Amino acid sequence: MTHSMRTDTHSPHFGEGGGWRDSATRYALLPLRIFLGVTFIYAGLDKLTDSAFMKDSGAGSIGDMMRAVRDSSAIPALVDLSLKSPVGFGYAIAFGELAVGIGTLLGLLARLAALGGALISLSLWLTVSWASDPYYYGNDLAYLMAWTPLVLAGAPLLSVDAALRSRRRQRSGGYR
Repeated sequence: MTHSMRTDTHSPHFGEGGGWRDSATRYALLPLRIFLGVTFIYAGLDKLTDSAFMKDSGAGSIGDMMRAVRDSSAIPALVDLSLKSPVGFGYAIAFGELAVGIGTLLGLLARLAALGGALISLSLWLTVSWASDPYYYGNDLAYLMAWTPLVLAGAPLLSVDAALRSRRRQRSGGYR
């Protein structure tokens, strides 16, 4: 029985043709980018338009939520910091989610946006959903892991970043 090595399974450049596997590889992160971008835009807008959320106290408020998770969080000092100004913290999270979602969806500073999304997810995992038992019931850890491929790869296709890279490449004679 003889074995041979296939050399046609991977195309090193995004711009080259190729078969359906190459296309699938090139577009593999796009559904994740769309999902995370839309989800974070929705989350930010949901917080900004919820009159109960942006309050120091009361049912559904950011203040009451943070006080409720303080003793069960991995980093109570982080919760204490948010409790110094719960409304300011709520706005920071909401606008952060909006910026991350828009950047991810458009592919504008995509790695930076993904890093921001990962940091938001990490901070929420360590505070709000840390006490989830079993751990996989808390969705913030899953979001943190979902951001990781986008931090590493950015948005190589159908993005503002890709368009800017292409323009720079054309201006420099294609050597960049």
